[in-house]
Amino acid sequence: MSDKKGVTVKKSEDFSDWYSQIVNKAELADIRYNVKGFIVFRPWVVQIMNKMFQLLEKELETHGHLPVLFPALIPESNFVKEAEHVQGFLPEVFWITEVGGSGKKVEERLALRPTSETAMYQLYSLWIRSWRDLPFKRYQKGQVWRYEGKATRPFIRGREFYWIETHNAFSSLKEAKKQVQEDMEITEKVIHKGYAIPFLFFQRPEHDKFAGAIHTYAADTLMPDGKVLQLPSTHLLGQNFSKPFNIKYTNRKGESEYVWQTCYGPAVSRIIAAVISIHGDDKGLILPPTIAPIQVIIVPIFSKGKEKSVLTNCEELKKDLEEEGIVIKIDDDRQHTPGWKFNYWELKGVPIRIEIGPRDIIENQVIVVRRDTGEKTAIKNNEARTRIKEALENIQQDQIRRADKFFNDNIKTVHTFQELEKYISDEGGIFKINWCGLEECAEKIKDQTNGGVIRGTLFGKKENPKGNCIKCGKTATQLVYISKQH
Repeated sequence: MSDKKGVTVKKSEDFSDWYSQIVNKAELADIRYNVKGFIVFRPWVVQIMNKMFQLLEKELETHGHLPVLFPALIPESNFVKEAEHVQGFLPEVFWITEVGGSGKKVEERLALRPTSETAMYQLYSLWIRSWRDLPFKRYQKGQVWRYEGKATRPFIRGREFYWIETHNAFSSLKEAKKQVQEDMEITEKVIHKGYAIPFLFFQRPEHDKFAGAIHTYAADTLMPDGKVLQLPSTHLLGQNFSKPFNIKYTNRKGESEYVWQTCYGPAVSRIIAAVISIHGDDKGLILPPTIAPIQVIIVPIFSKGKEKSVLTNCEELKKDLEEEGIVIKIDDDRQHTPGWKFNYWELKGVPIRIEIGPRDIIENQVIVVRRDTGEKTAIKNNEARTRIKEALENIQQDQIRRADKFFNDNIKTVHTFQELEKYISDEGGIFKINWCGLEECAEKIKDQTNGGVIRGTLFGKKENPKGNCIKCGKTATQLVYISKQH
């Protein structure tokens, strides 16, 4: 443990300091790297993220996406083909202009990719030829770089992040829209059911869409400080990129048509911030079993002369649980006391701790402790295999339920601007309001609530406004959700 004192502040009293301490003391990131806005991802968080990536990639490939890897450098000539896109990203791009030590200029400026549309679609125009090639669904896992001008925070906001991005081409707008629905279903299965992170899936307001998209959709969760964090976003690109990049196919009639496109981007290195924040407590992380690098930690309780028999029992149980597909480790380090180990693995968020000592061997039992509730149970050896597997399943479902309750309890309908100002400032949360649909009004709401941003309308569910806009008093055209954001 990086600090034997553990976490010294309560999450409910100072979320910001609590979060910083968790990142440091659970050894998730080191912020001392000497380039502003960039952090070092430490082993435990990389192992968690690898599990998260595995769930996402499995689900994407189940739905027909295939993996690719593209270069991180994008020539400026590619980048400027879609005018709206380049204007949207120009302020955030890192440019490479020279190579070597002599100051030799590159032949063409190279962008360090902020996103991959302009890299991938050049090749799509060569790969897609016929209706037989469609739908064309590819994804890549990697890093993107954006010059984030706001204050950076480990995982929540930075200048380098790790994600998956899918880029898809279809023969019709209808098929492209179906992909948006599929993206939402993948988000539900992986992020909600897998990572135990609840969300609402919105269609963003037109003034807040991805540069170059027809529409943008995104999943938002709610952090303990009452601000939302964006999870994946999906963009319905239409033919806005296929035309400048000349991505055409020959249809069944032998006619040439432009494809219709979508892209989807779950930023795993940002989603990990939600996992830390929503599930963690004053002792440290609490990891859902599906993404825990170690699901069960066995702590032997050694006493003089009994070390061998205790360790033998630990090894036998480990073998049994591994046959059930459980990821398990024995902490047989003799340099630290059992109490130190308990605190250490609680800080790391391992879902289940098992204690085995000489007395437990006599009693033919093991002691099982749940990380999420602290519940401690003596389980007979012949029941351990079944009951520990059941406990992991229960922990997963209980974490989903607890997270859902917090999330749903903090979604409120407000009817007046005065109510909105009060609640968004005092309590935070997500608020349903009537809105006229005008960007000018949205900007006034944001300014006068000190950062309340309209997140959009609920995707897949028709919610009709009743009455007038909460701010300007004009007839409301949309029922929207608003919150402060990270």
